[in-house]
Amino acid sequence: MQQVKLFKSVDTELPEMERQINRWMRKSGARVISISGNLAPQSGSSGGPLNSFSAGDVLIIVHYEIDAPTS
Repeated sequence: MQQVKLFKSVDTELPEMERQINRWMRKSGARVISISGNLAPQSGSSGGPLNSFSAGDVLIIVHYEIDAPTS
């Protein structure tokens, strides 16, 4: 059965997000089909387009497969 898992963070915390995703993959036993992501200006950021130091929101989508539950 195919499913999705979403991870959300900010780009200044990418190393922790990577650890979280890798930890989830190891513990879940999921067979990953694909991973995609998006980086967007942070919600509510007032820094404006000239502020190159403002953080951005990061969304990672993991498409994976697990065995269907038996009933």
